[in-house]
Amino acid sequence: MNTTRQVDTAGVWLVIPLFNEASVIGDVVAQARTVFPDVVVVDDGSSDGGADAARAAGAVVVRHPVNLGQGAALQTGFEFVRTRPDMRWAVTFDADGQHQTDDVLAMLDKARAEDLQVVFGSRFLDDRTSPSLAKKLVLRAAVGYTNLTTHTRLTDAHNGLRLLRRDVVERLDITQNRMAHASELVAQIGSMDVRYGESPVHILYTDYSRSKGQSLWNSVNILVELILR
Repeated sequence: MNTTRQVDTAGVWLVIPLFNEASVIGDVVAQARTVFPDVVVVDDGSSDGGADAARAAGAVVVRHPVNLGQGAALQTGFEFVRTRPDMRWAVTFDADGQHQTDDVLAMLDKARAEDLQVVFGSRFLDDRTSPSLAKKLVLRAAVGYTNLTTHTRLTDAHNGLRLLRRDVVERLDITQNRMAHASELVAQIGSMDVRYGESPVHILYTDYSRSKGQSLWNSVNILVELILR
């Protein structure tokens, strides 16, 4: 459960890729905006009215006319927040209710206390998240591959919750549109020689997210795309 904490959230923009999440995106945006007022939702060619629900909940909505993939949606979101002179931090945040604003607040605390430019969320730094054994094994394999091929050492390279300082966001150029974008993002950050860290986060694997194939096949797709890219 999210709780209100006294953390300075001025200049923090949530970047939420959206594809056919109309049943949950309104609640996700409304809840997030109680802590982080600045939210941009990148509608990646949805056909279910999710963009309207996000806008009604108070998000800025940018739309792709066709579905391009999560990597493309994130890059569009980065390009939008770079135009906002008030933006100091960007947070990549999922549309399906798996991410928690309390975790983002903890990531902000860590970044400020340790003068970090990037904080990656990790579901493997505490025991709050309970992925299936198969999912855990595939994610661990993906992390091993990413650590081997980038200049980073992470415990959860494919967690969608990330905190990025403006100077990092301004240098990102994601070209992998599909699931391999996560490793591309990590590789680009590794090549920048920036100060980064990890923070424990609680990923909620709900019946809704599992019904959309989030539990295992996304992880398998990540691993396949990493090998074939």
